Amino acid sequence: MGLADTVTKAYMKENTVFADAFNYLIYGGKTVVDPALLQELDTTEIVLPFGAQDENGSQPEDAVQKYRDVLKSAVIKQDGEAAYILLGIENQTDIHYAMPVRNIIYDALQYGKQVADIAAKHRTDGSKGHSRGEYLSGFYKDDKITPVITLVLHFGANEWDGPLSLHEMMAIKNENLLNFVQDYQIHLIDPAKLSKEDLEKFSTSLREVIGHIKYSKDKKRLTEFLTDNPRMLMEANAARVIKAVTNTPLDIPEDAEVIDVCKAVEDMMNESKTEGAVAVLAGLVKDGLLSIKEAAHRANMTESAFEAEVKKLS
Repeated sequence: MGLADTVTKAYMKENTVFADAFNYLIYGGKTVVDPALLQELDTTEIVLPFGAQDENGSQPEDAVQKYRDVLKSAVIKQDGEAAYILLGIENQTDIHYAMPVRNIIYDALQYGKQVADIAAKHRTDGSKGHSRGEYLSGFYKDDKITPVITLVLHFGANEWDGPLSLHEMMAIKNENLLNFVQDYQIHLIDPAKLSKEDLEKFSTSLREVIGHIKYSKDKKRLTEFLTDNPRMLMEANAARVIKAVTNTPLDIPEDAEVIDVCKAVEDMMNESKTEGAVAVLAGLVKDGLLSIKEAAHRANMTESAFEAEVKKLS
């Protein structure tokens, strides 16, 4: 796992950020998913046929494990009702051109795990069901499974040009045939496709992270975003995502809790301008057009400081 994958996973595990992503996706930014009601779950999904567990609930040796990035249970309270669901996030620093298949596997494995867990509980309780069908499947007529919603969050500046559905991955375009082929669409947050109004719908530092990624290849628009955004004081984990994903050389102390990203980027840009000016003056000194003393004066530096900067560039 690379650095970008590690920091994005750690960042999206934070309940406030996780909830913010789903509040944007499902509710257009309204605060419905409550961070306090989120509970992190094991992200391991087991590939095995239904009923493959033994009588003790153990997995067979040939079971294959798949790992999601983040999976949490949530209680959604709305209109006087409470719904229990599972929410999963897949972080993508690069475009994955088979994402619909990847996600459908994760979701199917989660549903299969739920069926297997329910069947195991029935065996533990000593229940054999009320019919041959219930006995053979281990899943009873009145049993219910929990819905899963998986979100793909693209941590990249380039627009996602991969397929958004299973049908888009198929060569056939015959509608009569496709009507009988089950489709599966992915839910995607893609910085390049978000408008300024969309960014305003995020209530956590996820807005600044996505905005920074969106404008990372356009210095002018990034500067405008930083200038217009009053909330660039963010938690260190968010700043680490910006640094790792956009290659912005931010100085983030290991024990830092918050970082002023706006000031950090401004200092970086000023430093870049200084290096550029020193490089030009050093060239003039090399060509014999300026003395060290004159060049240092123009750079507003002492001679020793100027010579030290020149050495950094060489």
